[in-house]
Amino acid sequence: MNQRPTEAIKGFSKLSKQQKLDWLLKHYSTHPDATRAMLEGYWHSSGEVQKLHDEFIENTLSNFYMPFGVAPNFKINGKVYAIPMAIEESSVVAAASKAANFWFDRGGFKASVISMTKIGHVHFVWQGGDPQWLEALFAQTQDRFMAETEALTRNMRARGGGILDLKLKDKTDSEPGYYQIEARFDTRDSMGANFINSCLEELAKTWTLAVEENRGDRPGIQVVMSILSNFTPECKVRAEVSCPIDQINEGSGIGNQEFAEKFARALRIATVEPYRAVTHNKGIMNGIDAVVMATGNDFRAVEACAHAYAASQGSYRSLTHAEIASGTFRFWIDIPMSLGTVGGITSLHPLVKFSHELLGNPNAEELMQIIAVAGLAQNFSAVRSLITSGIQKGHMKMHLLNILNQLEATEEEKEQIVEHFKDKVVSFSGAVEAFFKLRGIGPDA
Repeated sequence: MNQRPTEAIKGFSKLSKQQKLDWLLKHYSTHPDATRAMLEGYWHSSGEVQKLHDEFIENTLSNFYMPFGVAPNFKINGKVYAIPMAIEESSVVAAASKAANFWFDRGGFKASVISMTKIGHVHFVWQGGDPQWLEALFAQTQDRFMAETEALTRNMRARGGGILDLKLKDKTDSEPGYYQIEARFDTRDSMGANFINSCLEELAKTWTLAVEENRGDRPGIQVVMSILSNFTPECKVRAEVSCPIDQINEGSGIGNQEFAEKFARALRIATVEPYRAVTHNKGIMNGIDAVVMATGNDFRAVEACAHAYAASQGSYRSLTHAEIASGTFRFWIDIPMSLGTVGGITSLHPLVKFSHELLGNPNAEELMQIIAVAGLAQNFSAVRSLITSGIQKGHMKMHLLNILNQLEATEEEKEQIVEHFKDKVVSFSGAVEAFFKLRGIGPDA
């Protein structure tokens, strides 16, 4: 029986990996030998690669594997891609691939970047009571801001990016004494978090000194924090598909016009009903997050931004839209996302490097388009299933192997049970029943 510690361990991060593992297994594992074998079994066979993974984060014990798959046949702006996806949900890659195949001969996906601007803020408090004085000083300090961040921005400016503009924003109506310096950036092919935060901290120092040097008998400022925003509504991409209504449906048992109208209505429901919108957008993010993960980008930032954008009109709404006009069905998504194709782990993680190679080493704008298309494709397949056969038929068939693996079925048993469900709806209880029937035993045996 393990003995939980009663005191905090000091200097844990300085222990070797084996020492960390020994301590954890001693205090937290009921089966230490089996747990050790499991954790070590996920180590990379190459010590060099494992060392690389160990250094990505602190206190690394092992690697957490996710399935890495590919969805082929994506035609985007006339170019054909095989899109890498890292995700554990069984039906996502299949649904994306199905949508890619469907739209391949209907013109494919069109995508374009609307804007690439990212935002950060210096949040500060000033109790001087004369915003006009503060605004005048801010205007006088503009050149100094640029001069004193020049060393940080030089390389980014050489690539066509840098600080785009600075604004002073009076937020005292929402918090006493609260002001912001709002800075807009173009970080080109970098996600840019470190660049933006470094610039903001330098801007905060410059502004603090400028106020101190000119305030006279007025109070100084208190900088609360300097930080980028992961809400990037001005860094946005559009992806869309369209085709004549008489080409929109095949083999679903309902007519083309009914399909198109029902599809559009499903999206309108997701626009007016938040309970539906959350699940609807989660399905979009299944496709987006899988590619974001595979390409070494920050899926938490992309998720947070997408959901903030979905709620930006005062209620939480669908990220996708559809319309029927002049005999044509059109389906599209406008979504903000901040991505990078340089920096971070993009040149370090072997599978991330392979993902970028697979996509033709895209720049940030092209990667935004690819990832938006993946989300749109996923949503098309999900809504198509919902308004025709229902979501569970396809999802549970993909989930069947997971159920059989839980039951420890043999390969031969898996083949027979998969064949059994070819023309049947899969359920967990049905899969268990089929498994026990195949073995000739009762479920309680």
